[in-house]
Amino acid sequence: MAQHPARELRDAMKEGTVSCPGAFTALVARAVRQAGFKAVYVSGGATANTAGVPDIGLLSLSDFTRTIRRVVEASRLPVIADADTGFGDLDMVARTVVEYDEAGAAGLHIEDQVFPKRCGHLDGKEVVPTADMVAKVGAASAAKPDPDFLLIARTDARSIEGIDSAIERANAYRDAGADMIFPEGLQSEEEFATFADGCPGLLMANMTEFGKTPIIPVSRFAEMHYQLVIHPVTTQRIAMGAIVPALRHLHDSGSVEGILDSMQSRKDLYDLLDYVPSEPWESPGTTQADRDPDG
Repeated sequence: MAQHPARELRDAMKEGTVSCPGAFTALVARAVRQAGFKAVYVSGGATANTAGVPDIGLLSLSDFTRTIRRVVEASRLPVIADADTGFGDLDMVARTVVEYDEAGAAGLHIEDQVFPKRCGHLDGKEVVPTADMVAKVGAASAAKPDPDFLLIARTDARSIEGIDSAIERANAYRDAGADMIFPEGLQSEEEFATFADGCPGLLMANMTEFGKTPIIPVSRFAEMHYQLVIHPVTTQRIAMGAIVPALRHLHDSGSVEGILDSMQSRKDLYDLLDYVPSEPWESPGTTQADRDPDG
């Protein structure tokens, strides 16, 4: 039998902290691999945004597994995927684990927010009672088709109940079967260090932009004993940060002149896709005589 992708990721984390950029399409997933990363992340927020809706739990389990499958196939890397609050009751949580595994994911994370959830870096969140999340983690753990599959429990309690409560909850989630803990919305390096000291074991950090967490390099997370660092929406923000002004330019000028230098070339796209056209690569304006000087 082929090795589970989670084993590859677990081995990589033993060698050092793994940086895990988000991929919101299969093409981006290919770029993540091309850049040399060892893992890729599927963000619930980026998946929702790509569907044109906000990150408030509007998408279905099938919406997520469709994206996961494409990212897995395109990247050929271990994929960690967001599972929001688990898509329903305990039976749905168990089904989510099985379907994510069948889609090829190396692992997933579920969170202790009340449904409908909110972005972890917004105010106004609520969390379920610890016992409810413990039951959810237990159901997910029991459903794991392979022991290497990474079950990650996320807690949003820091901004609601404080750091001490977040640590207490996290330890309860570990005891219930979580392989890794994801503390969301921490607000300083000191808080990340405090959390790691109070909750020893595998830890994941969220290095998102424009949120409550300051920009912290992966090397610093490694010093604080976090084995996995996700950059969930970075690639989407970069893409949209380029697309929106480019569209404005095209609308106002009626021409792509002036934005060509910011585009990926056709050749670079084909290289990313491992695609070799049936005809040799040609520059624009190549004539039949250029291709065959002897006629």
